[in-house]
Parts: sequence; structure tokens; C-alpha cells
Amino acid sequence: MSGRGKILVTGADGFIGSHLVERLVIAGRDVRALVLYNSFDSCGWLDSIAETTRSAIEIVAGDIRDAAMVRRAVDGCDAVCHLAALIAIPFSYHAPDAYIQTNITGTLNVLQAARDFGVQRVIQTSTSEVYGTARVVPITEEHPLQGQSPYAATKIGADQLAISFHRSFGTPVCILRPFNTYGPRQSTRAVIPTIITQLLAGQNRVRLGSLHPTRDFSYVADTAAGFEAMLAAENVEGEVVNLGSNFEIAIGELAQLIAEVVGVDIEIESEGMRVRPADSEVERLWADNSKAARLVGWRPRYAGRDGLKRGLAETVTWFRDPANLRLYKPGRYTL
Repeated sequence: MSGRGKILVTGADGFIGSHLVERLVIAGRDVRALVLYNSFDSCGWLDSIAETTRSAIEIVAGDIRDAAMVRRAVDGCDAVCHLAALIAIPFSYHAPDAYIQTNITGTLNVLQAARDFGVQRVIQTSTSEVYGTARVVPITEEHPLQGQSPYAATKIGADQLAISFHRSFGTPVCILRPFNTYGPRQSTRAVIPTIITQLLAGQNRVRLGSLHPTRDFSYVADTAAGFEAMLAAENVEGEVVNLGSNFEIAIGELAQLIAEVVGVDIEIESEGMRVRPADSEVERLWADNSKAARLVGWRPRYAGRDGLKRGLAETVTWFRDPANLRLYKPGRYTL
């Protein structure tokens, strides 16, 4: 995409969104950040970044479900990185309607505004969960989509809606499909912070869900770099691109690797309330990332087992800071 115009990042207050905003601003891009309105005037993780970076961001508080508000946020932007979503799989079992409103209706609001205002690029953020349990590995972008949780189903719906706008109206939409991103600022609804925070709190008996499923973990710096590469790439309209490390690891083995990085011995307990319903569990995820390399020139810097271990070390270092660790509740199950 040519040009250096304003970029709207929705979900900018979240884990990946805050890293992306930070990266874009440091690169000299003009960024408008949409954060979820709240009465505490909190901008989420954007509150934790360096003030010199934060002061360069145009921050807008609102709600992705409000179409008029989304139109105001999109107006004047050349590109949109749409990350705003409800993402916790367990909570989607309890509140599926909230996921429909946020993930599908919210995406529709972005697409309609982008179409009306002539936005040059919309990057829809997908998830590897849309693939469900891998039928073949590594998983390419042509793998069938399988909604094994209400969360995954709403993300499939949002992705298909985005592609339909490209096919129906020529809206310049492309889809990035990150596999399991991890790193500093991630909540304990994800497995890596769940393990790290328990270990750093001195809890050598770690409570987890299922231990046998495999995942492909991407360090957040790699994921943010993927968005930046997609913004700059030519001829990606209508394309779906995986962002993954092309390395899979079982959750039980991952826990042992994190313990090695932290420098402790652990016992692992599989706790029933953390286990997904049997038919909802995604048993295996392993990304084929060759299209990202071919189409947008993206390759993970934290690839393979060695890359995962480096990324885990950087993540553990961030969590070791008492100011960061005190934001978490080690051992408490987060839906």
C-alpha cells in the first residue's frame, strides 16, 4: 500500500494492539488508537508505554459495537488495523451473544465505514482457532474452517464478512491470521502467562487445562511486524495470510520449557474447570507460514524451539518486574 497516511488501530488498548501501536509510532507512522471507553479514563496497556511514544498517539475512546462512533474513528484514516474483539474462548461458552455483537457486528461497523470513507486498506485480524483441530499439518490458508467454540464461530463469521465486502464492493480488505501470540502484557486467559505468573509467585504445582494439545506460538514482536508488513505490501487485497512460527509444542512440554527458563522444577496438575468440552478442544495447531514470506516478506524472528525459548525468556523478564507482576492474580482461573 502506498502512502504514509493515518492508521486506525482498533483494540489498541489490548495485548497485541498496544504492541502494534507502539511499533507503528516508533516507525514514524501517524496512528489513531481506538480504545474501549470506561469511566476510569484508562487506555489499557497504552497507559504503560513510554510517554514520548504515547504522546504521539491520537487516542479515541469508544465502542466497536457503536456504528456511529466507529464511523467517526475511521473518518480521515487511510488504513485500518482491526484488532478489537472478545477473544477468551471459555467466556464465549457463557456469553456467546456478546461475541456476536463485538466480533461480527463490530467488524461490520468497521467494514461499512471503511467502504463509505474510501479507506485504502483494512486488515481484519483473524485467529488460528478458525481452523479447529488440524486435519492436515502444517496448516495452510486453504485448510477448512471449523467453529469448535462460539468464539471461533464468530471469528469465522467476521472473516467471511470481510471477504464478502471485498468480493461484493471491492473494499480493500485482507486478513491476517495469527496463531497463538504470546509476550509481555498478555492476560492469564492465555496459557503462557498462566504458567509464568504461577511460577513467579512460588507456586511450583502449576494448574492448567488439557496438557496434550499442541499449539504454534508466535512472539508478539513477530505478530506486530506481520501487521506492519501487511500494511506496506502490494496486491494483498482479498488475501488471507497466516502468521505463525512453523513449530508446534504440546502444552505440557511448553510448561516444562517455561520452568526451565524460570529456573525451577514443577509439577503439573490438569484442573477440570480449565478443560474445554471434548468436542470444543482444538487438538493441534501448526502453521504453514510460507505464504507470509512469499506475499508480504514476513518471517518470524522467534522461530523454532530456540526462538520460542528466547521469546519466553523476554516474556519472563517482563513478568519478573514487580510492577508488572502485581497486575496479575497468579493461580486464579480467568475465563
